[in-house]
Amino acid sequence: MIQIYKNYEGHKELEELDHIELESWVMITDPTMEELMNISRDYKIDMDDLKAALDTEERSRLENEDDYTMILVNIPVVEEEEGKKWYETIPLGIFITNKIVFTVCLEQTNILKQFVDGLVSNFYTFMKTRFVYQILYNNAALFLYYLRVIDQRANQVEDLLHETYENKDLIQLYDLEKCLVYFTTALKSNEVVLEKLRKHIGLRHYEEDEELLEDVIIENKQAIEMCTIYRDILSGTMDAFASVISNNLNIAMKFLSVITIVLTVPTIVTSALGMNVAGIPFANNPYGFWIVVGISLLLTLIAGAIIAKNKHFK
Repeated sequence: MIQIYKNYEGHKELEELDHIELESWVMITDPTMEELMNISRDYKIDMDDLKAALDTEERSRLENEDDYTMILVNIPVVEEEEGKKWYETIPLGIFITNKIVFTVCLEQTNILKQFVDGLVSNFYTFMKTRFVYQILYNNAALFLYYLRVIDQRANQVEDLLHETYENKDLIQLYDLEKCLVYFTTALKSNEVVLEKLRKHIGLRHYEEDEELLEDVIIENKQAIEMCTIYRDILSGTMDAFASVISNNLNIAMKFLSVITIVLTVPTIVTSALGMNVAGIPFANNPYGFWIVVGISLLLTLIAGAIIAKNKHFK
């Protein structure tokens, strides 16, 4: 799907066009092969570069060609899977030609939707460099937002684990930790692109644009730090719960071992005195049964006392 937008100096309202004009923004979402071929042919953008923005495994990078500059960054998205929210990253390609900005992505993203809905101030399609930096700033801000959501979700799952240890809750913590790993990798990859943009001479920089780029770099660094902190906390939480569960299992096994040992004593006594051979003690005694029971209880109490004093069973 191809959508074309443009606004004019002095008019912030974004207009949707039915054809590509100079100083417009072309938003390409989950395009067909025919649409990509037309863009590649008409605006001399390499087909492999356009396809790279649709490859979920593609790394972030900055490339300067004769007719355009390509900026490829990873952006956060939320996927629904079996009723659960799953956070991952996908590439977003930004292609800057002489008079037009193209964005290519597999999915509709809130980063670009904010521009369409008029939620970004001082946004003009003809200010290409500022527009690109505004996209990158919104990307870093969205990472920060999702990181806070992940942290809140982790705290909720942790509260549930304090009440009961269920496998589904532990699996949720593991899934959240995996999301943070993806985020960390994407943010560090984006950081390399942002540092290259600071030194890139292919884009015209104005003073306000440079300040905006610095803000983008700061936001991205903050997202990296938050992601690292949350991942370390989550990893430590999972290790702590694993230790608690293992300790509870050891206590349960120790209790069962004590019960087994204590119950073995009367079993041995009654088995020995109940053998059907000549000369069994108390065989002719009318209180023989109770004597055997008493002996069994006495030896059981002695065994219990010995175990209770043994430090390995405390």
